[in-house]
Amino acid sequence: MARQITIDPVTRIEGHAKITIQLDDAGVVQDAKFHITQFRGFEKLCEGRPFHEMPSLMARICGICPVSHLVASAKACDAIMAVQIPKTAASLRRVINLAQLIQSHALSFFYLSAPDLLLGMDADPAGRNIFGLMQSHPEIARDGIRLRQFGQQVIELLGGKRIHPAWVVPGGVSEPLSAEKRLTIVGMIPDALAIVERTLPLFKRVFERFPDEVRTFANFPSLLMGLVDDQGGIEHYDGHLRIVDAEGNVIEGAVPSDQYQEYIGETVEPWSYLKSAYYLPRGYPDGLYRVGPLARLNVATSVDTPKAGHEWAEFRQLEPGAVLSSFHYHYARLIEILYALERIGQLLDEPDILSTRVRAHAEPNNLEGIGVAEAPRGTLLHHYKIDENGLIVWANLIIATGHNNLAMNRGVFQVARHFVDGERLQEGMLNRVEAVIRAYDPCLSCSTHALGKMPLRIQLVAPDGAVLDEMVRGANDA
Repeated sequence: MARQITIDPVTRIEGHAKITIQLDDAGVVQDAKFHITQFRGFEKLCEGRPFHEMPSLMARICGICPVSHLVASAKACDAIMAVQIPKTAASLRRVINLAQLIQSHALSFFYLSAPDLLLGMDADPAGRNIFGLMQSHPEIARDGIRLRQFGQQVIELLGGKRIHPAWVVPGGVSEPLSAEKRLTIVGMIPDALAIVERTLPLFKRVFERFPDEVRTFANFPSLLMGLVDDQGGIEHYDGHLRIVDAEGNVIEGAVPSDQYQEYIGETVEPWSYLKSAYYLPRGYPDGLYRVGPLARLNVATSVDTPKAGHEWAEFRQLEPGAVLSSFHYHYARLIEILYALERIGQLLDEPDILSTRVRAHAEPNNLEGIGVAEAPRGTLLHHYKIDENGLIVWANLIIATGHNNLAMNRGVFQVARHFVDGERLQEGMLNRVEAVIRAYDPCLSCSTHALGKMPLRIQLVAPDGAVLDEMVRGANDA
């Protein structure tokens, strides 16, 4: 008899999801799907709000990457105001966005994925976590905490608090950087660099133990997308979109962010609240592409900091053409942390970084604005339309996890097909199915904005816990 395996919840990710694996009579995997089971409708919640509130409101989407939402939202508001923000403000936005990339990548690598990499995919799940890592590899766990602390402290120094800072605003930033804070951040960089420099060789030794995972963790031909600068170098704040194919050939070399709708489509499947983005010229689902650190290192023609540039060159030698195995997202995160630390040092060394001219003021001059930036997990897009009073009438958000949705689903099927044997089921098999999702480090609270057709239950609960009212949609309305 055909059977179904359900992994619920998927562990060590941000948000709520499950995976279903369909087996035939012989226990062979026939299909697998990654279901996002939570729903948050931020695109509708912001309608009717003044456009200048959007950065602070959008930051509440996520507690892991609020800064990226601040930046992309503020850039969309800049476009509505039709202003060019001061150069110093742009540099400061870059610093805080890179600081968030560091803390988020550190969380993903050290807290969520390192237990698999260092303790083993088949280790006892009771100890295959950050606490088990603290016991077996205390120095590595300590390094992960300290590296994440660096990013959070930089965010706090610039934005006033570590989570949901309101410092990035339409037109720039709300206040300049002080000389004292600049010195504090600069003084923290050497220790953070030392951590990632000793982690990189450790990881290179570790990933040699996972040949099957490298070969099967969402390792298939696909497009890759990310921002690049005018010279094709790696970019996280501005620039234009570039799309390359599996051989590394440039398919779209310089897509202006305000023309994204000509290249990116979105659809909703009935089994998930997560939208699926795809490359329009190839259609759905053939237009599958990937974003994030793996994609950014593939689409860039250079990484212009010394240490990270050297590591990037070594990374690009892993495979001919594009580096396609999603197992290498882990490696790419470490390289990006190294780049971010070096780049923050460069930005803080700019002669006008302490300038007090950090904000442009204007009323709405356009009824529409689009902002694009690179979040830790990939390309983040905010698109707003306003009325004559400056109130939001429509919003669309394309989150990194949505860009990666098709690839994650194909990845869980590939891994399940290779590792899962329904006749001799073992926990380590299922952990590998989860681990391919952890390679992407999805942020599900960020990305679940489409209603879809999944069963939905809404309850009105009194203070004593009594259910006062309930609405149910789907699943036979039971």
